[in-house]
Amino acid sequence: MSRPRSPGRPTGDSQLQRERLLDAAAESFAHTGIQASSLRAIAQQAGVTPALVNYYFGNKQRLVDALVEERLLPLFQGMAERLQQIGDDPRELITAFVRGMSANLSKNPWLPPLWVREVLCEGGALRTLMPSRFAPMVPLLLAQRFAAAQSAGRLNPDLDPRLLVVSLMSVVMLPYAASPIWRGIFASPEIGDEAMVKHILALLERGLEITP
Repeated sequence: MSRPRSPGRPTGDSQLQRERLLDAAAESFAHTGIQASSLRAIAQQAGVTPALVNYYFGNKQRLVDALVEERLLPLFQGMAERLQQIGDDPRELITAFVRGMSANLSKNPWLPPLWVREVLCEGGALRTLMPSRFAPMVPLLLAQRFAAAQSAGRLNPDLDPRLLVVSLMSVVMLPYAASPIWRGIFASPEIGDEAMVKHILALLERGLEITP
């Protein structure tokens, strides 16, 4: 005789339920904010009972931790691994960063609003993770590579390698974060990811120069 299942205990598709909860949490945290998001609302969006949130994660902080460890950090880790395979050529580094970041933002539309709300804004729940977890993976790596390229005479000496990283993050992240606004202003829903990447790379490589 089989033992009865404990109240709230998941069934065979437990991994799928857990993934749905992480998906729902990412959407809720991005658009409602981590502090304002309720576990009940997240469970409802995922199509499960609130008891399953407690079963898988225990509380909201553990759910936030799981989102960071399983969704956010792997994106930056994957980009860091790709950048580590590239030398100090600034054009190759910039191209790899822009294309990699664009792909991450496109595949994870919750990322831009979450980044703005919880990392950039004062008091954001993920703000302290930037210097301790994210920075060593990509920003510091890029700054070091740009500094090496500059020392070798392959990067404009008037640039600050650190501020170049800040500019890169901004010029890629902001268009995605502000997409609902500027697409409405310019009525430009046809601008896709590849068009965005080509524009950013052209801006970074050639700026406002006019070619005959």
